[in-house]
Amino acid sequence: MDILSNLGLGFATAFTLGNLMYCLIGVFVGTAVGVLPGLGPIATIAMLLPATFGLPPISALIMLSGIYYGAQYGGSTTAVLVNLPGESSSVVTAIDGYQMARNGNAGKALATAALASFFAGTVSIVLLAAFAPPLAELALRFGPAEYFSLMVLGLVASVVLASGSLLNAVGMVLLGLLLGLVGTDVNSGVARYTFDVPQLADGINFVIVAMGMFGVGEIVRNLEHDETRSLAMKKVSGLMLSKEDFKRIIAPVVRGTVLGAALGILPGGGAMLASFAAYSIEKKVSRNSAQFGKGAIEGVAAPEAANNAGAQTSFIPMLTLGIPSNPVMALMIGALIIQGIQPGPAVMTEQPALFWGLIVSMWFGNLFLVVLNLPMIGLWVKMIMVPYHRLYPAVLMFCAIGVFSLNNSEFDVWLMALFGLFGYTCAKLDAEPAPMLLGFIIGPMMEEYLRRALLLSHSDPLVFVQRPISATMLGLAVAAMVVVMLPSLKRKREEAFHPE
Repeated sequence: MDILSNLGLGFATAFTLGNLMYCLIGVFVGTAVGVLPGLGPIATIAMLLPATFGLPPISALIMLSGIYYGAQYGGSTTAVLVNLPGESSSVVTAIDGYQMARNGNAGKALATAALASFFAGTVSIVLLAAFAPPLAELALRFGPAEYFSLMVLGLVASVVLASGSLLNAVGMVLLGLLLGLVGTDVNSGVARYTFDVPQLADGINFVIVAMGMFGVGEIVRNLEHDETRSLAMKKVSGLMLSKEDFKRIIAPVVRGTVLGAALGILPGGGAMLASFAAYSIEKKVSRNSAQFGKGAIEGVAAPEAANNAGAQTSFIPMLTLGIPSNPVMALMIGALIIQGIQPGPAVMTEQPALFWGLIVSMWFGNLFLVVLNLPMIGLWVKMIMVPYHRLYPAVLMFCAIGVFSLNNSEFDVWLMALFGLFGYTCAKLDAEPAPMLLGFIIGPMMEEYLRRALLLSHSDPLVFVQRPISATMLGLAVAAMVVVMLPSLKRKREEAFHPE
């Protein structure tokens, strides 16, 4: 009954004209940035964070979350029609989706992606509503030692699941932790790592880091690529699936949903990892495995269900523990902080309308996305063909305006440009920037919980291993690092992110 009453509160919050409008705006923008290869939800959310200052907290979160899971939908459109995934999690969809389009079945591929995504999103919202409250209740019993160990486990998991070199991922996390220390220490009042630059006395705003690394850096990197794009089909028709098609996709969609919901909770690239894993499983268990790579409808249904389920369940650790499972969730935590709300389990008890309103709004968003993705396919086809050289100058301008509006400071714009240069350098060195942003967000909270735990234990470091929950999480973190360093498993990990 508690869940029903909570969902009733969420429905009353989300089902207002204003919040429905922001939900529609969010999923529309998310679909658009998913359709446009190289832009993505991270840069878009980072650009829009300054615009949320004047919005109510629930409206801001509904819009930003709509951008995130809307981009998962939009990424499948370019994957099917252009063989160019708009989102990294749609890479696998392109394998069979594009072949279906070349065979004249683009409509069926897009319909499969939309329906699989809607089913997975709906199931994941139910799981979110069911498991978030007990997890938040458990987290309320955590002390400083448990929170510190939980954040250590989260950072280690982001390193383990990051693509590319393990050493690069560790280095990026450590760099993020150091950048989080820049500014004035709240306990001692001592300036740290400011190099006598007064503008750094209050620390580096995470919006600047996010826009630079994921906005400017990604734009510059994408300008290097050949922008030639050819549509498999300029006119999409045949959006109705046959009874046989439904029979073929039901099991893959269910399996992909379960797998995506589980992996989406993990820090790192949960949605992307889920799509790869779902495709690999279907290729092994499907009766039509010989068709994979040649236009198998199961090869579209399973990864699309998995990446959308993962996108929805990634909200669980953010909403209940205040721990971001990916860069987008780190930005969502930043949006909460901007609104004066401390992320963590107290959000559900202190802001129940916000918590449950956001969950219910996701169902409305998924419903809007089915409407946006199928009847409006002609609009997305036209957007795919927008030349990069016309799109990206406008994006850079909005980045600069957004950063300048934070403090009306030119210094912030130059700092964003510096992080953009660094983001481009990281891309050239195959150093994924996501672990750095997670370290930057979590670092100050880790330091605060570390200090509290040592203060309460009279500076006894054994407090972290004497408390059972804390010791368990630290043990899991150590075990994860040991496992990933084993050469045989390390090769499998790299192969998972770079399939043939």
